[in-house]
Amino acid sequence: MDKSSDKEVVQDYFNTTGFERWRKIYSDSETVSKVQLDIREGHQRTIDQVLYWLKQSGSLTDLTVCDAGCGVGSLSIPLAQMGARVFASDISEKMIQEAKQRLGTADNPVFTVCDLEEITGSYDVVVCLDVLIHYSTAQALAMLTHLAKLANHRLIISFAPKNLFYDLLKKIGSFFPGASKTTRAYLHKESEIKQHLQALGFQIVRSEFIATQFYFATVLDAIRMA
Repeated sequence: MDKSSDKEVVQDYFNTTGFERWRKIYSDSETVSKVQLDIREGHQRTIDQVLYWLKQSGSLTDLTVCDAGCGVGSLSIPLAQMGARVFASDISEKMIQEAKQRLGTADNPVFTVCDLEEITGSYDVVVCLDVLIHYSTAQALAMLTHLAKLANHRLIISFAPKNLFYDLLKKIGSFFPGASKTTRAYLHKESEIKQHLQALGFQIVRSEFIATQFYFATVLDAIRMA
């Protein structure tokens, strides 16, 4: 499966059958299944971890943040409420429409429909959460290479780590809820991701592994080296 077709699958899924499923998962009020609720809680823990790291670093006022693959704005909106200037994008037009609806009349964050590798600009912090799982390791590394160019100071990412247990979980079909499942689920070797970030000039200063029964992610906080 080539690079363009994987992106087409992701874009089509989150604009059609996947949109309603994940809109509910990323809500805090919609009724969902136990599995979906478990994934919601895992995703929120990742969001909370990133917010905590950013708040620890000092005031967010006027900090410029790129939220690459923002979904419905689960991270972007609270970041903006804390004072950051947030530029958020997603490959799915439906997701961006939902994010704008949740935002209401506020003008921050700025939400845009955009392929991750077509994002432009320069930001203090670039964040990419729960996106790389949809792409092969080769594609994920290419995306990280692009995101690194946008980050003046800090790059925060999450990915599903590859090990025997999670390989098995994926194979037995328990990775995502629902009969129709989702896009392809790719697991990535943590050592490979870390080595790539280091080669791009970033030092990994913190990492956190977040797991529930059906959700798992490694979150890395990387700072550009002088």
